[in-house]
Amino acid sequence: MEILAIIPARGGSKGIKRKNIKPILNKPLVAYTIETCLNSKYITRTIVSSEDSEILEVSKKFGAETMIRPLELAQDETKTAPVMIDVVEKLQKENYFPDYVVLMQPTCPLRDADYTDKAFEFYFENLKNGYDSCFSAFDIGFTHSKWRILHNNKLEALYDFRNRPRRQEIDEHYRMIGENGAFYALPTKTMLEVKDFIGYNPIAYITPRVIDIDTPEDFVRVEEILKNANN
Repeated sequence: MEILAIIPARGGSKGIKRKNIKPILNKPLVAYTIETCLNSKYITRTIVSSEDSEILEVSKKFGAETMIRPLELAQDETKTAPVMIDVVEKLQKENYFPDYVVLMQPTCPLRDADYTDKAFEFYFENLKNGYDSCFSAFDIGFTHSKWRILHNNKLEALYDFRNRPRRQEIDEHYRMIGENGAFYALPTKTMLEVKDFIGYNPIAYITPRVIDIDTPEDFVRVEEILKNANN
């Protein structure tokens, strides 16, 4: 069984300059995900996609294969799925047809090979139950009264709070989860059909929250966690 890991690592990140090769404990961020893929017992091939020559060189140094990403797929508004499809279609021209594709974002350095392999095992066990894809998530809890915080801190109600029912009158509570960005797996065929990294009928691999680095504060938090782990 061939499982292709794709690590999308753009050079032009805006929030944190040169984020994907910014060092954490003297090792570039992307290296943590590369090592996770190479140490996984299920991933058979690991490719970093980037338009940035320095990221490609660093990725090779840590053992990944690399693929030059077209500039039109390296813009601020570029989504991840087209980048993955670009990699897969180029590999198909080389007569390589992986059975599954897994998106491994380089911004989750605390996700290791053990986490990844357990996610795969959970996914494979549930394929027989009709699920076609899997993503990792954290548990928010049970709720009926749902609100969303917008970028300007404005609140948007996702239920009719003006006609709020009493707790005893609520027939259904929803268990809320959030994608944590650490793991997305699906059959290659499904990815090419839906043009996305989540399939028709996904299942969530729920774990404690994994930090997906997005801010300078996230870098500091992750570095402290890794220091404590090393000690």
